[in-house]
Amino acid sequence: MQNNKCVLYTRVSKNDESQNPENQKEPLKNFAGLLGLEIVGEYVDMASGGNSNRPKFQEMLKDARERKFGTILVWSLDRFSREGISNTLHYLEELKRSGVALKSLQESWLDTSDNGMGQLLIAIFSWVAKQERERISERTKAGLVRAKANGKLLGRRFGSKDKGRRKKSGYLLRWQNKKVLI
Repeated sequence: MQNNKCVLYTRVSKNDESQNPENQKEPLKNFAGLLGLEIVGEYVDMASGGNSNRPKFQEMLKDARERKFGTILVWSLDRFSREGISNTLHYLEELKRSGVALKSLQESWLDTSDNGMGQLLIAIFSWVAKQERERISERTKAGLVRAKANGKLLGRRFGSKDKGRRKKSGYLLRWQNKKVLI
């Protein structure tokens, strides 16, 4: 793997006070120091790890291909990706081809500069991360069902930002026609 240059990748799912990427940054900076790595960049995303459409994630992968650093430090594998085994392994293989290692602070076994058991464990924990994303989705849906059953109005209100889309689909016209008939 390339020299002692590293970057930090942090990710939180929500952009609010309940989640803050700074909670990951300081321990990662200390981790870099313990490993004798020089931090040359930080990438921070505030988005779900369930897909790769994260601006800083994509920028980091591009910079890795350009070999701007030798190591990516993450808090844990689920902060890197929750896309499941296939996609996560694809990213790790891409990093490996570029000569870039991925190391996790919380999961000492996750060090792609070493071969062996790490590959098997990465596959297992990628699957676990995807399962957790699905459980979060199920809990959210259950909460919405409960809120609706309790009479809470959900979704966008009439006149909201998606009015143009509803107008194009004919929704507003159909609603207006129903109103006239009543």
